[in-house]
Amino acid sequence: MKENRGSIVLSILILLVMAGGAFFIVKSIQDTTQQTLNPIQQANNSLQTQVSDLLHPTPTVIPDPITYINEIRALARLETIQYSVEKVITAEVGQGTFGFLFGDKLIFVAHGTVIAGIDMEKLGPENMRLDNGVLLVKLPPPEIFIATLDNDKSYVYNRDTGILSRGDVNLETTARQAAEEEIRKAAVEDGILDLAQQNAITYLTKFFAALGYKNTIFETTPGD
Repeated sequence: MKENRGSIVLSILILLVMAGGAFFIVKSIQDTTQQTLNPIQQANNSLQTQVSDLLHPTPTVIPDPITYINEIRALARLETIQYSVEKVITAEVGQGTFGFLFGDKLIFVAHGTVIAGIDMEKLGPENMRLDNGVLLVKLPPPEIFIATLDNDKSYVYNRDTGILSRGDVNLETTARQAAEEEIRKAAVEDGILDLAQQNAITYLTKFFAALGYKNTIFETTPGD
């Protein structure tokens, strides 16, 4: 009876050893397979990255290490109003009979900023006088200080180039230059200079009142 039990125990031990051995063999094969596949996967990922960089290269910007400062000038500008303007510009060349062959046309959506105000450098002692407790101030005309494009928001909406045309390399630059001028023009036509002058009077009235001049009269000059 004891011999049978010993035989059974021995058989169980042998089975356990065989099962353990099989487990380690399978695990070893998996590890070996994974080690073999890892370099292949890494090479594949590297190849995909290189192809992506080739098809969609990232621009490299290299600024010149030498900087030239041409002018430094102190400013005393009182900015009193800001406009945000959107304008659609169409620029085209060669849009004649054979435009479909040699023409080039683009639609540019421009977003820009226009800032106006008073240049306080032009307000000197000769422009102010006190008359019976009333301060008389001759204001300089309102000016456009900044009229510029927002490059992050401005973009080419559409471009149509003729079949035999390589496109005009300066066409977008021309559109951008025209857009800046049109944005400035739109702001002026909307009355930005008048509003800049009104806001300047409101601000300076409070400013002179804080200095003790309770009554201030402004003589204004229209802006260009």
